[in-house]
Amino acid sequence: MKNIAVIGAGTMGNGIAHTFAQFGYSVSLIDISQVALDKGLGTISKNLDRMIAKEKITAADKQNTLSNITTFTSIPDGVKNAELVIEAATENMDLKKSIFKQLDECTNADAILATNTSSISITQIAAVTNRPDKVIGMHFMNPVPIMKLVEIIRGYNTTDAVTEAIVNVSMDIKKVPVEVNDYPGFVANRILMPMINESIETLYNGVAGVKEIDTVMKLGMAHPMGPLQLADFIGLDVCLSILHVMYDGFKNPKYAPCPLLVNMVTAGKLGVKSGEGFYDYSESRKAEIVAAMFS
Repeated sequence: MKNIAVIGAGTMGNGIAHTFAQFGYSVSLIDISQVALDKGLGTISKNLDRMIAKEKITAADKQNTLSNITTFTSIPDGVKNAELVIEAATENMDLKKSIFKQLDECTNADAILATNTSSISITQIAAVTNRPDKVIGMHFMNPVPIMKLVEIIRGYNTTDAVTEAIVNVSMDIKKVPVEVNDYPGFVANRILMPMINESIETLYNGVAGVKEIDTVMKLGMAHPMGPLQLADFIGLDVCLSILHVMYDGFKNPKYAPCPLLVNMVTAGKLGVKSGEGFYDYSESRKAEIVAAMFS
């Protein structure tokens, strides 16, 4: 398995493409927007420059990595030779189903179709294809080139052979694959999102401020980043979407999104990506200034 296609050139997609290309895979990076593709390649180049500065790779390694990536604005053109396709589009069930239906029609019959979804049912996505046995979840962590974990999520029909192949390819790119079952949120977000939501509830109820909540979790629980800063980093819209998936899947009130989170997303305060969330990022991507509305 040496020919990989990645659908989506955003944060996760370009990180996945970067990682596979760095380990010698031929990568087709696909997005409907040429602007997004150019931005994605720019991000990969900058991240490789950081690795050069830290003496983790050489300039030749950077050139080899970039030469392994080819961009496409057409899914059929980009996936025609792919042995593994990894979808990293927006966390939206209808969009993912549409993409997988198209992938099923225009990829080789033996190609494995993977999704980078962080919470959506693999079994539901697989159901729109004629190869549910070859559909699987590969949930990478952000930033992909640095984070070691990959959640490997088996759908109801995913075969042992496909699972083994994805575990092996994950290890080949120096990741640590962990097999989990197909339930809303899987493991990472089933544990993480209620913690983030409860942190927002704690703020909403006036127990403590943003900085105080994050400081307690960093210094008291040895978390490298506080939950509110982490929510900003993930994207508050993404957090809200995952909580909706979990609430719809379990019908358990403990997964209901905090009203403050709903209001912030409605107001366009999405975290780092919008320049403001629980912290102010208008001048820097670092969470240096607590947003005025919470100070």
